[in-house]
Amino acid sequence: MLRKVYFIDTVHEVLAERLSKFGFQCIDATNVPLDEMISYVKDAFGLVIRSKFTLNEENITQLTDLQFVARSGSGLENIDVNYCASKGIQLFNSPEGNRNAVAEQALGMLLSLLNKIPKANAEIRNGVWDREGNRGEELDGKTIGIIGFGHNGGAFARKLRGFEVKVMAYDRYKQGFGDHFVQECTLEAIQEQADIISFHIPQNEETIHFLNESFIQNCSKPFYLLNLSRGRIVQTSALVKALKEGKIKGACLDVLEYEKTSFESFFDGELPEDFSYLMRATNVLLSPHVGGWTKESYFKLSNVLADKIIDFYSV
Repeated sequence: MLRKVYFIDTVHEVLAERLSKFGFQCIDATNVPLDEMISYVKDAFGLVIRSKFTLNEENITQLTDLQFVARSGSGLENIDVNYCASKGIQLFNSPEGNRNAVAEQALGMLLSLLNKIPKANAEIRNGVWDREGNRGEELDGKTIGIIGFGHNGGAFARKLRGFEVKVMAYDRYKQGFGDHFVQECTLEAIQEQADIISFHIPQNEETIHFLNESFIQNCSKPFYLLNLSRGRIVQTSALVKALKEGKIKGACLDVLEYEKTSFESFFDGELPEDFSYLMRATNVLLSPHVGGWTKESYFKLSNVLADKIIDFYSV
């Protein structure tokens, strides 16, 4: 029996190369219209996806031969995980592949924001030489709160080891991860002490708008915000309000609440005024969901998936 694996999203070719060599028949479905996708992949043994396609119960029910889904990346919010489990469909993802890229992006954005590098660069290019207005802050001496201590949160903590900082971490689903550098703590402790709060949590029903007005009100002092997880973790209206009031001193956002499944169509249609504020604010850095999307991670994301799939079916 042919074990057909359909590639719905574009990923590094190493995945198809290794799966083909292992004995799977790899089929490119990246150009198939989404409304025709289920009928096209109806005999799929496996699916390779990123974010553009939603695997809900209705879709999965029609794929009677489906045995596995491989998600290039970490987030599983576009997959009905519970229904897959009930049907014995194996899920593979590859957070190990881009954790270093996310951590480097977080550190780079944070240092750029604290030192006002994008603002200074833009001003000089426009003939403005303002040293006092671009006086920065040092990272050393600050307390950094990491919310979510999985692959990405842990990688960010490791990048911070070269700085004289206090790192606190909270993870609702993990215990016993603290060490001589990372202090395992409660969410309340982070809200009380942190100068910088960085989110590294998945999107699910519990985490949407995790940062909202109530969260901000419970923080004892103004802080810098980093979000390199999912856009809907942060309630943008609450963020903008806090920026205006000085309760949040600045923000680094690699992800935005307004993202669509197809990143390329982000600017299609009218965007809210809150987003316009973020684009104007000099204490906000924005990047287009590229934290885990380096040249190196593009390969590693697929190679990790190949390792996991081949290991599973080699048994």
